Amino acid sequence: MFVKPITLLTKNYNEMLVITPQVEQIVAQSGVQNGMVTVITKHTTTGITVNEALECLESDIDCALQRFAPEDFPYSHARMLKDYGSTAGNPTGHLKAHITGNHCHFIIMEGELVKGGAQEIYFCEFDGPAQRTILVTVQGE
Repeated sequence: MFVKPITLLTKNYNEMLVITPQVEQIVAQSGVQNGMVTVITKHTTTGITVNEALECLESDIDCALQRFAPEDFPYSHARMLKDYGSTAGNPTGHLKAHITGNHCHFIIMEGELVKGGAQEIYFCEFDGPAQRTILVTVQGE
């Protein structure tokens, strides 16, 4: 098993970043010819998703997530958390991450990621800007 992190410094409160090239580079570094790769975020207000990398589609996804989790809703999570010693101000980040999911899997054949021609791996930030870590695990032979 080969595990390598991707560290990102996001710039916006909400953003979608294509990380397919970084994942492909890690797969190549692993030396695995046939197997699987898993990409997982270590954060509960971020997501990993797969979709076509079109600016208009990214905008549509953002709009749909905003409709699902509007900023001005009176969420239970937007209150003082004694365990944290601060106010939780990121309920929308948790909800959006729940919808996008936190990981994806791809097959590796002959050292290459097997994906559709329009498929790209996205890291989704829903509570930035922040430093974020994604783990890429490559398994196989």
